[in-house]
Amino acid sequence: MSLSLSINGTRHDIALDDPRVTLLDLLRERLGLTGSKKGCDRGQCGACTVLVNGRRVNSCLSLAVSLDGAEITTIEGLAQGDALHPVQAAFIAHDGFQCGFCTPGQIMSAVGLIREGHAGDDPERVREAMSGNLCRCGAYIGITQAVLDAQAKMASEQQGEAA
Repeated sequence: MSLSLSINGTRHDIALDDPRVTLLDLLRERLGLTGSKKGCDRGQCGACTVLVNGRRVNSCLSLAVSLDGAEITTIEGLAQGDALHPVQAAFIAHDGFQCGFCTPGQIMSAVGLIREGHAGDDPERVREAMSGNLCRCGAYIGITQAVLDAQAKMASEQQGEAA
């Protein structure tokens, strides 16, 4: 089986010999994109979250063959050179991580949440929308503040561009 994926803006034509390969395993083992973490491998922790066609997806639950033609964004594809994505910068500014294992999935989920227009300015709404991403260190206050800050900055930038 062969499939074509756009991953972080680069097209990849991939031959698979097993239709059971998950997107997470393809990213980590075949393409060397190890930012997405294998936590539970059951879709319960969110450490493997990536964006597929702009939507948040647990890559451990997604079969790679089902995504032929999709646009995939991983944590490696967010920054523009040395310039961090606003969500990445906000996670640093608000101490939205401790051990860092869940951070790539948290950041990708936050980016998706903001793009989907579901972040708003209510901390409870953000916590609910991010509830599929677990942080075993308990950095939830920093994570919530980072999402709210990044959402506000990105909305402000969009308003500035529109004017």
